[in-house]
Amino acid sequence: MNQIDVLIIGSGVAALQLACKLRHDINVMIITKSHIQESNSYLAQGGIAAAIGDPDRSEKHYFDTLEAGRFHNEPSAVEGLTDRAPSLIQSLAQQGCPFDKDEKGKLLLGMEGAHSEKRIIHGGGDATGKTIIDHLLPRIPHHVKVMENHFAFELLVEKDICVGVKTKDENNQIHCFIANHVVLATGGCGQMYRYSSNAETVTGDGIALVYLAGANIVDMEFIQFHPTLLYVNGKTQGLVSEAVRGEGGRLVTETGKEIMKGVHPLADLAPRHIVSQTIYEYLSQGEDIYLDISQVKDFSKRFPTISRLCQENGLGLEEKRIPVVPGSHFLMGGIQTDLIGRSSLQGLYALGEVACTGVHGANRLASNSLLEGLVMGENLAQWLNSQSFSKRIRSESSYCQESADKRMGKPLPTIEEIQKRMMDHVGIVRTEEGLTEQLQWLESFVGEHAGSGNLDLMDKDELTRYFMVITASLVTKAALHRTESRGGHYRMDFPCEDDHNWRRKRLIHNRKVKEGMVYEQDQITAAT
Repeated sequence: MNQIDVLIIGSGVAALQLACKLRHDINVMIITKSHIQESNSYLAQGGIAAAIGDPDRSEKHYFDTLEAGRFHNEPSAVEGLTDRAPSLIQSLAQQGCPFDKDEKGKLLLGMEGAHSEKRIIHGGGDATGKTIIDHLLPRIPHHVKVMENHFAFELLVEKDICVGVKTKDENNQIHCFIANHVVLATGGCGQMYRYSSNAETVTGDGIALVYLAGANIVDMEFIQFHPTLLYVNGKTQGLVSEAVRGEGGRLVTETGKEIMKGVHPLADLAPRHIVSQTIYEYLSQGEDIYLDISQVKDFSKRFPTISRLCQENGLGLEEKRIPVVPGSHFLMGGIQTDLIGRSSLQGLYALGEVACTGVHGANRLASNSLLEGLVMGENLAQWLNSQSFSKRIRSESSYCQESADKRMGKPLPTIEEIQKRMMDHVGIVRTEEGLTEQLQWLESFVGEHAGSGNLDLMDKDELTRYFMVITASLVTKAALHRTESRGGHYRMDFPCEDDHNWRRKRLIHNRKVKEGMVYEQDQITAAT
């Protein structure tokens, strides 16, 4: 049994920021599902939004975030984020984080969709996430222990307090970690869909863990689909950053028709949900869509990561066209937290994409996600640094004895089957019929495998599929209940925004009925 002060599950930018900012006398452990550099943060091509140039102001960044989020955001959370952005960038730059600069040594500022000013700071051209992670990793203090290849599969809860986590290592051996504070920074659920920009490890584990533990989850219907994923031989091969369109890229058909003209005043830089839905309409009619880069100066130099991605997939850039499709990119909903990261379950915190602070509303503004991870990681660190820590003496046998019985359920679907059905029924365009069919299919698996004993006996592949089913069912149910279109949630049968109920959130409460039985779900609509 391992006793820890702060246990961090995940290794993205929010997790590493937290670890770097905690007091050196605090016993900290990072547990990561794969390797410490394998995360959505590390793959992030886009930058960090901050109002640091003239004539930009934090107030403009604030209003752009609300507009992109279709005013479903929590204003105080947005204000806290946008106000902190300039000083955070300044602090990272002073530490030596190698952001891109012009010949005079000033930070280069780029434009991205739905921003009213040039305010996007990049690193490595189109490798900002890697730049920041590579900056933070060497700064992790020596007192922080890192455990790689540990799959967190159950939160340990005692008297309505989260006291630790169970994991399985690469040999499927069970380990228990007891902690005063457990922080989930596991990312979103992008790999739940057939087309996705997300790292392969991002399968919605954190959401499922919290659902089974009984904490609040909100806004799961709001999935952002990035408009431009590289599409080669029927598969998505990676992200083509929105910054390409910010530098002059245009979305076109085979014949060269610019598809965003007349659709939105910002054309190709319209909010992501509008661009994704427009591309989807053309694809559904059998027309391929390309990103025309003929107007982008020095493309290979400005976007080395994307250029290399194209080359690795046998796509030359001589024709100045990149074939693209939309794919799942970011979860706006998640574990409901306050602006420190505290969840509704005592002792449990959430940071980054797995959390829902209300910052992103119904659709995330481009380049606000790395920013949120850095801000929230620092917020939680400041609060934890003000706390006192005492050891909790607990019996290992009460948590880590393996179950001898397994209540058999129907075989879980394959990952590929889950991904295809979610893309078809709960993807860019949704209907009541498709959502109802998908929810019935998903819920036929959820209760079949409930119970801690069953989790102990599942291998990591089974746990991944089970957690994907749980998280997918939460997304589907939330999408079915929101009978309007807003941000990343588009209902063909309810195509307009319902401004009478625009601020209403769907709060999901859980309660474990009895060990070994199904987990019930009560949905309560709460005006916020």
